Amino acid sequence: MLAKPKKSLGQNFLIDKNILQKIVNSVPINKNNEILEIGPGTGNLTDYLIKKNPKKIFVVEKDNNLSLLLYKKFKKKINIINDDILKVSENLISKEKLIVFGNLPYNISTEILSKWIISIDKNFWFSKLILMFQKEVADRIIAKINTSNYGRLSILSNWKLDIKKIMNISPNSFFPKPKVESTLLIFSPKNKFSKIKNPKNLEMITRVFFNQRRKMIKKPFSQIFKDSSKIAKKLNIDLNLRPQNLSPDTYYKITKEYENLRS
Repeated sequence: MLAKPKKSLGQNFLIDKNILQKIVNSVPINKNNEILEIGPGTGNLTDYLIKKNPKKIFVVEKDNNLSLLLYKKFKKKINIINDDILKVSENLISKEKLIVFGNLPYNISTEILSKWIISIDKNFWFSKLILMFQKEVADRIIAKINTSNYGRLSILSNWKLDIKKIMNISPNSFFPKPKVESTLLIFSPKNKFSKIKNPKNLEMITRVFFNQRRKMIKKPFSQIFKDSSKIAKKLNIDLNLRPQNLSPDTYYKITKEYENLRS
C-alpha cells in the first residue's frame, strides 16, 4: 500500500477487485459521459473508471498527499480537485450532467448527501449518484414507512431522488478493515418532486415530529400549527398516528402548508 490511510479523514480504501468491477458496472458509462469521483484515495476505483473510457473524469480528494499520488499515477487522464467536497460547488465542475461515484467518509456521508439534496433545484447537476455508506446509514436512507429505521433521513433522501440498493460490502473488502458493513446505493433524479420553498422547513418539521417518534403526532402538530385540528382535517391526517406512520409525501404536504400559512 503506497499511502497510509488517515483515521482523521475516515479513510478506508476499497481493495476488492471484484467489488470495484461491480461498482463501475452498476451504471452504463459511455464515451460522452463525464464522471466525478469523491474520495478516490489511492485510485483503485479510478483505475476501473478510466477503463470505461468516459469523456472526462474529475476527482475530489481532500488529502494533499493522495492528490499528489493520484497525479503521479494518472497524469492527465484525470482532473484533480484537491479540496473538501463540502466546500466544492459541484454545479461549477462541468456543464454536463455528471455520473458521481463516491466512497464517502462515513463521518460526513449524511452531511454530503443532505447538502446535495438541499442545493438541487429543478436542474440536477448529476444524472446518477453511486454512493457507498455505512450499512446502518444506508438502511435509514432506504427505510420504508412503518419501520424502525424510517425517519428524517429517509424523508429527506426520498424528496428529490429515487433510490435503489445495489449490494452490501464486507469489511474484508477494505484496507484498513472498517468495523462495520457498507452498502452501495444508486440515486436517480425524480422527474417531479414537491416544491418546498425552504428545505430548512422540512428539516425543522421532521425534527419536531421524530424527536417524539414514540408518541402520537397530536403534540408536534400543535407545536407547528396554531389551529392544528383544522389543518389536520384539511390535510386528511389522523393525529392519533405516530411519526413513522406518515409517508414522505405527507411530510412534504405538511411543510408546504406550513410555508403557505407563513407567506
